[in-house]
Amino acid sequence: MTATDLSLPHAGTAGGDATATCVFAVRRDDAPEWLPESPGHAGGGPVGLLALPGGGLQAVVQPVAAADFTEEALRRRLSDPVELERCARTHHAVITAAAADGPVVPLPLATLFTGVDRAVAALADQRAHFLAALDRVTGRAEWAVKVHVEPSEPARAAPDEGTDPATVGTGAGAAYLARVRGRERDRRARQEAVLRVAGHVHEVAAAFAVAAVRRTPHSTEITGKDRPQVLNAAYLVDDARAAELVAAVRALDGTHTGLDVHIEVSGPWVPYSFTRSGEGTGL
Repeated sequence: MTATDLSLPHAGTAGGDATATCVFAVRRDDAPEWLPESPGHAGGGPVGLLALPGGGLQAVVQPVAAADFTEEALRRRLSDPVELERCARTHHAVITAAAADGPVVPLPLATLFTGVDRAVAALADQRAHFLAALDRVTGRAEWAVKVHVEPSEPARAAPDEGTDPATVGTGAGAAYLARVRGRERDRRARQEAVLRVAGHVHEVAAAFAVAAVRRTPHSTEITGKDRPQVLNAAYLVDDARAAELVAAVRALDGTHTGLDVHIEVSGPWVPYSFTRSGEGTGL
């Protein structure tokens, strides 16, 4: 598919018919011919390719109704969990389809411009970044590794758990405080052991990667699991080494006796974590 002519009126010039340009990703213009497998955002025009100045790059774009993507409209839509998920899935589907034929630099959700001219100008300013990012991820993919741990069983209450040590004899009070301190030591020791496991898993996975990033573990509300997450990491891996990484990480699952740790590895994914300026740590 050659670059599509997507000359659009600027938002605000045609009332309710005004359009905006939604940009999903940037890719090289020498990638194989590509036909979008995703229709893009509902109510928008066809997803297509927009040639960028200087040659060598194309943007994956879609004309959309400007009224549906104003700041106020976006705030309202993205505050609705169902609508947010729908928009995110659509955005990801277009990017994934574009990445099937070659590397892409995905842009954040709701990257919008009030017309093609403004989109071209803004993207052209980042030409060097796009070229460097594409070079970085060519022949590579992102793999995710997450570690969860079963919550520790609540300590069984001692018969005098609710007793104020100040109201009992010296011996009983000392024993009570010793039990409290012992439970706290056990809790801390377990937490330290879990964090060591997470660090070890990260080291094993990173050995197969050219770059890695550790993010803040997700809460149970986000993961939907009752097991706390202690590692949330992404790795940029050469395609030729992906199978090695998967095998090495999976081999760790179930090897940490007494901690009930669960290790997950998934991919390959579009390398979202390694195409933005300053993201991902070289190894």
